[in-house]
Amino acid sequence: MNHVLTNQKKSRRIKAHLKVKWLSTRILDDVFTDEVSLFKPHLEVDYEAFLQRLWNSNPDIYQILKSAESLESARNELYNYLDKSERNIFNLDNDLHILEKSTVRECIRVFRSIIGPINEFRTESSALDTLWKLAQNLQAELKEKISIGFLLEFIALFRGVVGKSNIYREDFQEKKGIPEFLKLKGRKAALARMEILDDLGTNVNKYLKKYPSGLDAEVIARRSENRKRILHYFGGSEADWNDYRWHLKHVIKTSKPVKDLIEITSDQVETIKKAVKNKIAFGITPYYLSLMDSKLSIGYDHAIRAQVIPPKEYVDEMVEHRGDRATAFDFMGEHDTSPIDLVTRRYPLIAILKPFNTCSQICVYCQRNWEIQRVLEPKAMASKETLNKALNWFDKHKSIGDVLITGGDPAVMTDTQLEKILDILSHKKQIYRIRIGTRTPVVLPMRFSESFLKILEKYHNPPRLEIAIVTHFEHSYEITPEALEAVQNIRKLGISCYNQEVFTIENSRRFETTKLRRDLKAIGVDPYYTFNMKGKEETKRYMVPIARILQERKEEARLLPGLDRTDEAVFNVPKLGKNHLRSWQDHRLVMILPDGSRVYEFHPWEKNIKVVPPYNYVDVPIYDYLEELASRGENIQDYRTIWYYY
Repeated sequence: MNHVLTNQKKSRRIKAHLKVKWLSTRILDDVFTDEVSLFKPHLEVDYEAFLQRLWNSNPDIYQILKSAESLESARNELYNYLDKSERNIFNLDNDLHILEKSTVRECIRVFRSIIGPINEFRTESSALDTLWKLAQNLQAELKEKISIGFLLEFIALFRGVVGKSNIYREDFQEKKGIPEFLKLKGRKAALARMEILDDLGTNVNKYLKKYPSGLDAEVIARRSENRKRILHYFGGSEADWNDYRWHLKHVIKTSKPVKDLIEITSDQVETIKKAVKNKIAFGITPYYLSLMDSKLSIGYDHAIRAQVIPPKEYVDEMVEHRGDRATAFDFMGEHDTSPIDLVTRRYPLIAILKPFNTCSQICVYCQRNWEIQRVLEPKAMASKETLNKALNWFDKHKSIGDVLITGGDPAVMTDTQLEKILDILSHKKQIYRIRIGTRTPVVLPMRFSESFLKILEKYHNPPRLEIAIVTHFEHSYEITPEALEAVQNIRKLGISCYNQEVFTIENSRRFETTKLRRDLKAIGVDPYYTFNMKGKEETKRYMVPIARILQERKEEARLLPGLDRTDEAVFNVPKLGKNHLRSWQDHRLVMILPDGSRVYEFHPWEKNIKVVPPYNYVDVPIYDYLEELASRGENIQDYRTIWYYY
C-alpha cells in the first residue's frame, strides 16, 4: 500500500530530504539503470558524478565543446557533427535497428532546435552556452545554478544522437535483426507471437490491479459505512442521501466537518481555515466526502482528496493575488476571447456559454478559479438582462452550431433555470448540438433525478438537435454504483456521455489513466479529452511534464482496444485553443533551461489554415516529476523512456 499517497505531510517531509546519489557500479549502460537510492536522506547528490556521466555519454560532443574557442565555434562544430550523424544512419553498413535510427533522427532534430540562435533569442536562454561553459570548466561564469534535471536531459540527448537510447534493451544497443516470430510461418509463427502478447497482457493487468474502482465490493462496503457516519453527523436519512437538494444544503464549506468525519493532517486543516478566511472557494458535497477513505493509511483516495483539499502553496498564491486574481490566474486568456459577457469563443463553429458562476464543490485546479467566488454563491446566476444579451448574440453569429454550457456547473441550476436556456437555444436553427459541461455525475450523481432527465429527453431530438453530457472523472476511485446508475439513465435516453480528464500528478502513474479509461467505458462514459495540466502557477504541484502524457499515450493507452482509448491528449494554448499533442508537427522542443525545464513552441490549431503566432510554454522538469513519483513509492525505472518523448 502506498501510505504516503494520502499522507501529504509525510510525503512533503520525505521529499524535502530526498537525495539521489548516482552510483557507477552497475554494468548496464542507461540513464536509469544506475542505482537510485531513495528515502536515504543522509546521501547527498553527487553532482560531479552526474557531470562526468554527461561527458561519458558522448565523448565526441564533449571534445567539441571542450576544444571550441568560442560559443559560435562550438555551435558550428556541433551542426557539422549532427549533419554527419544523420548521414551516418543512412549508410548501408550502419547496423542499428531501423527503430533506433528513428530515435536518432528525432534526437538530432531536437538538438538542432535547442542550439538554434533564433530559439535562444526567443527563450532568452542558451543551453549550448551552459554546456560549453561546463565543458570549459567555467562554472563560475554561469548565471544560474545547473540542476541535475538539466544534466539528465542532455545525457539522454547525447546518447540518443548516436543510437544509444537503449529504449528497447537496457543492456546493449538494438541492432538490425528480425524477431523470431517473423522468421516462422503459420501456426508456429502465431504461437511464438502469442507468447510476446501474453507477456504484455499479463504486465498490463498487473498494473491495473493497483488501482481499485468504486465498483469493487470492498470499496462499496467501506463507503456504506462512510455514508452512515455522514448521515448521522448531519441528521439525515437514507431518503435524504438520494436527494441532491439535501447534499446541496449540506455542502461542507469549513474544515470542521472534514476533520470530524475523516482523518486529515493538521496542516491541511489549517490550510482549509486559511482558504475560508480569505474567501478562497472551498466546498465538498457529502456524497464526495463519502468517497474519501476514513483513514489516511488506506491510501487509495489520493486523487479525490487532492481535488478538493487545497495545498498550502495554492492558498498562499491565491491570498497573495487577492486583488488581481482575475488577471493573474486567467491562464487561458478568457478575458481576451470573450466577445460578450458569459460567452467565450476560440473556434469557428463552437462557443461556450457560462450562465452560472458556481459549482456544488470546487476543484482546486479549476481553470476558472479566478472567476468563482465561493461554492453555491447566491448571486451565481447571471442576470436576466446579461443572459438574454448573451443568448441573442448567437443570432448574429450563424456559423456557431455547437454550444457548450458550462461555468460553474450548469447542472446545479434549478430545473426551471436550465430548461429556459435549453428552450431558447433549441429554437435557434443553426444550433445542432448543446453540450452540458458538468461534474455532477462525479460529485452529485443523484442530481440526475427523474425530472431532470425528462428535461434532457425533451430537448434531445436527433438529428435536429443533440444533447450531450461532458463530465470530468479523474480517477477510477470516483466511479461508483451511483455514478453508474446516473450515466446509464442518461444513456437510456440516447444521450451520449463524454469524459474530460485532467492529467495530474494524482493520476499519472503507470497505467493509472489506462485503468480510468477501462472503468469509464464499463459504466457508459466515452473518454474524450485528456488535458495536459494547465501551467497555472498556483497549481504547479499538480503538473506533469508533457513527455509523460506522450509516454502514457504510446506505451500504455496504445495497449488498450481502440474503443477504450478514444480520448485525445491535448494542450490548451492560452487564448488560442487546443493543440493535439500526438500531432508532433504542431509542437516542438526549442530549449532546455538550467533548472531542467523544457520550453515548447506550440503551434495554433489554425496552422495550415491561417497565420497565427505560436506560443512558448515552460514545462515542469522531468527530473522533479520523477522525484515526486519516487517519494510516493514508484519505481522510476518504469518511466525510463520518458526522456525520449519530445
